[in-house]
Amino acid sequence: MRILLVDDSKTMRNIQKAVLAQLGHTDVLEACDGQDALSKAPAFKPELMLVDWNMPNMDGLTFVKTWRQQNKSTPIIMVTTEAEKSRVIEAIKAGVNNYVVKPFTPDLLSQRIQETLQRAAAQAAAQPAPTAA
Repeated sequence: MRILLVDDSKTMRNIQKAVLAQLGHTDVLEACDGQDALSKAPAFKPELMLVDWNMPNMDGLTFVKTWRQQNKSTPIIMVTTEAEKSRVIEAIKAGVNNYVVKPFTPDLLSQRIQETLQRAAAQAAAQPAPTAA
C-alpha cells in the first residue's frame, strides 16, 4: 500500500514510518509540508495519507481542503497535537477520515489506520458499479 506521510518533523516521520513498517507498510513517501505533499501526491497516488496539522508553507488543514477538491476518496488521517474538540470537528469537516492526537502509541496509530482502511473499503464496496453506456 502506498502511504504519503506529511509532517514537518523528520523525527515524527521516522516514528510513523517505524510503526507503518511494523504493520507491513513500507511503500511510504515523505513530504515536509502541504505544498510538498501537493507536488508529490498526484504522481505517487497514495492509498492512505497521514497528515500533520501545524506545518510551515501550507498547514495540514489547508492541504486536506485543497486535496479534497481534486480527490474525494483517498483516506486521510490527521496526526497532530491539536486535541480540542472544535479542531477535530474542523478537520473532519475539511475531509479527514480519522484523527490521532500526538503523542500517540504505536498501537493507537495502528488501530486508527486499520479502522480507516476498513471504513474506506466498506464505502468503496457500497458504491454502485459504473454502468456501461
